[in-house]
Amino acid sequence: MTKHFIKGFILGSLTALGAIAGSVFAFKKTVIEPQEEYDNKIEENRRRANRKSHAAHQG
Repeated sequence: MTKHFIKGFILGSLTALGAIAGSVFAFKKTVIEPQEEYDNKIEENRRRANRKSHAAHQG
């Protein structure tokens, strides 16, 4: 009886941890990474505009 309980407890714990890890990974892929890409694009555009602004007033 206790063997079955221990096996079930371990299997249930591993399953729960797997589900949590999967949801964290999915959240990262759908929310975090697109936001980082957007921030990088905005930063790149800002740098490009700054270079153009300085180049236009060089002389």
